[in-house]
Amino acid sequence: MQTGTISVTSENIFPIIKKFLYSEQEIFLRELISNAIDASTKLKTLASKGDFKGELGDLTINIDIDADAKTITIRDRGIGMTEAEVHKYLNEMAFSSAEDFLKKYKDEASIIGHFGLGFYSAFMVSDKVEVITKSYKKTPKAVHWSCLGDPKFTLENHARKDRGTDIILHLSEDSLEYLQNDRIEEMLHKYCQFLPVPIQFGTKTETSYEGEGDDRKEIKTEVANIINNTEPAWNKKPTKLKDEDYKAFYNELYPMSTPPLFWIHLNIDFPFHLTGILYFPKIGNNFELQKNKIQLYSNQVYVTDDVKEIVPEFLTLLHGVIDSPDIPLNVSRSYLQSDTNVRKITSYISKKVADKLKDLYKKKEDEYVSKWNDIGVFVKYGMLSDEKFHDRGMKFALLKNVHDVHMTIDAYKEKVKENQTDKHDRIVMLYTGNAQEHTTYIKDAEAKGYDVLLFDHVIDNHFIQHLEQKLGDVTFVRVDSDIPENLVQKDEEAESVLSEKEQDKVKLLFEEALGEENKSKIQLKALSPTAHPVVITKPEFMRRMMEMQAMQGMENSGMPEMYNVVVNSNHPLVAEKLVNMRSAEKKEKFATYLYNLARLNQHMLKGEELSEFIEESIEFLK
Repeated sequence: MQTGTISVTSENIFPIIKKFLYSEQEIFLRELISNAIDASTKLKTLASKGDFKGELGDLTINIDIDADAKTITIRDRGIGMTEAEVHKYLNEMAFSSAEDFLKKYKDEASIIGHFGLGFYSAFMVSDKVEVITKSYKKTPKAVHWSCLGDPKFTLENHARKDRGTDIILHLSEDSLEYLQNDRIEEMLHKYCQFLPVPIQFGTKTETSYEGEGDDRKEIKTEVANIINNTEPAWNKKPTKLKDEDYKAFYNELYPMSTPPLFWIHLNIDFPFHLTGILYFPKIGNNFELQKNKIQLYSNQVYVTDDVKEIVPEFLTLLHGVIDSPDIPLNVSRSYLQSDTNVRKITSYISKKVADKLKDLYKKKEDEYVSKWNDIGVFVKYGMLSDEKFHDRGMKFALLKNVHDVHMTIDAYKEKVKENQTDKHDRIVMLYTGNAQEHTTYIKDAEAKGYDVLLFDHVIDNHFIQHLEQKLGDVTFVRVDSDIPENLVQKDEEAESVLSEKEQDKVKLLFEEALGEENKSKIQLKALSPTAHPVVITKPEFMRRMMEMQAMQGMENSGMPEMYNVVVNSNHPLVAEKLVNMRSAEKKEKFATYLYNLARLNQHMLKGEELSEFIEESIEFLK
């Protein structure tokens, strides 16, 4: 038996590894299984080249728990190691010093793998680690390596006959949670779900039936519990996959989820290697529930679901898998942001997504339009956050009006510019966030020949301002806001049936109805007799400011609500009934009623005021 000291310059490297990586302690299983995968795939490569003449046999990797002995064993039938290779790979660790090590990598979530330290992750959870290994080569004997978590080790021959490696972890007292089957199965599912070599963890019972009728028997059989899919869909050629295959893989990634809208299969070899499948999920109003669903892999080894340094922010709404060996996995985020390959990958994915959307809109417009409520959120988010995607998105971003008619932005501008261009040559796009709430205003606008868009998602406030800024020749006005005067051509041509003196008296009546404390502006307009007698509108800029404050939790900012009261001097209730009332008291009361009727239409009457209005309405009916 040999004894020796692992070649490290710091006597304290093992406690440093254990303490430094404690927050991601469970990563040890991924690293040790990854080593077993490497050993197995290397053997297959040697066999394919003729350098290994023996039988490959079953290369399944086994994970065994012995609760009594407090051990976990990771067993493979890969290439194994000779005594010389054990010395080389297990007994030499090249660090300049522990201090430099910590200083350089103190901000990293995980450094294992980048330095070939995967094996030493075992000491994060173990007081003792044993390695029993035999090389695929015929002459060398098997060897047994053992270490108690300090630089000292023992090495001796072993009676093992078959090739491969067993790594036996003697768990420390603070790591006994890993003796629980459920805990290990959870980690295997997280890190090893798509590794390319079968991984067995215990057995499972399969039920089959034999015979028919009364003679039918239930047969239970114990079979190997293989926890991974060795040939995931993203590694297959798109031509070999049907829609059902993509949907089945989505369900494998996100069990019991709503089926995706559609997907993109990524496959590129130059100037970097990348494969994957990105799915467009059904997106609701809660962005955060949809984010961080893209899983990052490196050669089928799970790495993380935090990919915001690799894909643009808006793409984090997608679900699926990205697999690339060219992404530096164990370096700082600042390095990721400046890395050339990462920037190329980010640009590539963004372009592929835009190309997919453009192609779908061009070739399957009806299908695209039918899914716009979900696609639209993603497209708008992309245009808001990515300059290049905005330019590309102009070809497939749609505007939808209250009658569910969809058009691209440029097509819609052409549709409405003749009738909805103001004196500054800006196209005025009218919109509503709630078609039912604004029914009266929509009807009035459409009566004038205007079109009204529907923007009813939380992202739309930002998207409207974004389009105004980017396009320059467009302004958005909510349908219950003050419509620019020069647009109301039909109203301007109309004449009031009231004299100027009568109009002054009507205005005074409404000023009294509002009261001195109300600073709202009263306007008399000669609108259509079929329009409402009184309409309340709000300045667009003021309404937007109030909404932005509300989104930031500043509803009680102290700013008074400002709005305009537009009195239709041509409506019979104003021009005939109100003007011809003899009692000053009745005139004031009726003006107040018409004003409150307009407030009711804007959902501004609440509580006691609403109750009083209802009672007053009953009196009027009597």
